[in-house]
Amino acid sequence: MEEHPSTDAVILSGGLGTRLRPLVDDRPKVLAPVGSRPFLAYLLDQLQRAGIERVVLCTGFRGSDIQRVFGRHYRGMALVYSEESRPLGTGGALRLAMDAVHSNLLLAMNGDSFIDADLNRFRSWFGERSRDAALLLARVSETARYGQIEIDDGDQIRRFDEKGEDSRPGWISAGVYLLKKSLLSEIPPRTAYSLEHNFFPSLIGRGLYGYRCRDPFIDIGTPESYRRASRFFRELGQHPSTVDETKPNQECAGG
Repeated sequence: MEEHPSTDAVILSGGLGTRLRPLVDDRPKVLAPVGSRPFLAYLLDQLQRAGIERVVLCTGFRGSDIQRVFGRHYRGMALVYSEESRPLGTGGALRLAMDAVHSNLLLAMNGDSFIDADLNRFRSWFGERSRDAALLLARVSETARYGQIEIDDGDQIRRFDEKGEDSRPGWISAGVYLLKKSLLSEIPPRTAYSLEHNFFPSLIGRGLYGYRCRDPFIDIGTPESYRRASRFFRELGQHPSTVDETKPNQECAGG
């Protein structure tokens, strides 16, 4: 396996999952069952395959349920919990977890989406140049629900279009980010703050990059997409009872 800088992963796991109710009304969104497993297990499996050894889980709503289900270790990875006492948004939760991150580089993931990408290729691409922050981008046929991201030929992100502005094929955030830990100090502490609306737009023109990837992507943010999740993982060969640890990912490329 190719050597990469030590990288802690951070999973943003504090989502309330209000749009999934009443389908999932008794647990945090990351514990929503997909097949016979919590959605979070698929994210952790992906990190384990990438050689990640330490994962920080940012929890909020019913965070104790997540710790009860997953404990302190998962398939050889150490699990650490950063629990917010009140909703802080994606950026505020990541800032709160700053002291729990031990590596200079961190891999952050939204807890309600999954892309079948090779995370080690993402890390290798990130390290080819002196990059400080990068989003993994997914290609979708309709961007209105997510908001579109404009990127130039040098992989720099130039613009974020708001959700609902236009429905056309394009690049969206897949909810996976590589960041130098030092950047987190730019997020105000103990303050509700959004990565998507506040933090990443503030980095435009300051070396914010996008890694374009055409691998299968899903989120479970709506009842419709959540209902598709079990079939999505089954088609990837990650059926709950037959997770294939050696399945190769499709081609990803930075350009």
